[in-house]
Amino acid sequence: MSGVIMTGVLMGIGATAAMDIWAILLNRFANIGLPNWGNVGRWVAHLPRWQHDDIGLAAPVSQEATIGWGFHYAVGVVYGVIFALIAGAGWLANPTFFPAWVFAILTIAAGWFILQPGLGAGWAASRTPTPWKVRGLGLAAHTVFGLGLWGTALAV
Repeated sequence: MSGVIMTGVLMGIGATAAMDIWAILLNRFANIGLPNWGNVGRWVAHLPRWQHDDIGLAAPVSQEATIGWGFHYAVGVVYGVIFALIAGAGWLANPTFFPAWVFAILTIAAGWFILQPGLGAGWAASRTPTPWKVRGLGLAAHTVFGLGLWGTALAV
């Protein structure tokens, strides 16, 4: 069991790093802004109040970017462990992309229905200027997360 959990931790770190590399590539080659982990850190620091009209109007907190980055990786690790436990030792011995991708796509629900409303962006980014673009980029990023889960499992 501890081997499955440790592999899940590594998968979560690898998958989250893959998403971050993807974000950097989109920023460099498609001029898409980088995620603002400071806003996420501010949101985390203001919990248990989880919903804001605009997180930018909430009181700033010390080290909010660090908190946001830590939360980003902690969530990735939790997802990696959950997936490893669900997929089991059989999948870990012979990882395939499809189950990792399905799981990664399902995890976008937390962003759409918890994080984005919490930041003031509305359900599934409905309060943003281009909700379908945000949703599409989120689905692409979570596909990359699935690739990262699978790729890290192959490497481990």
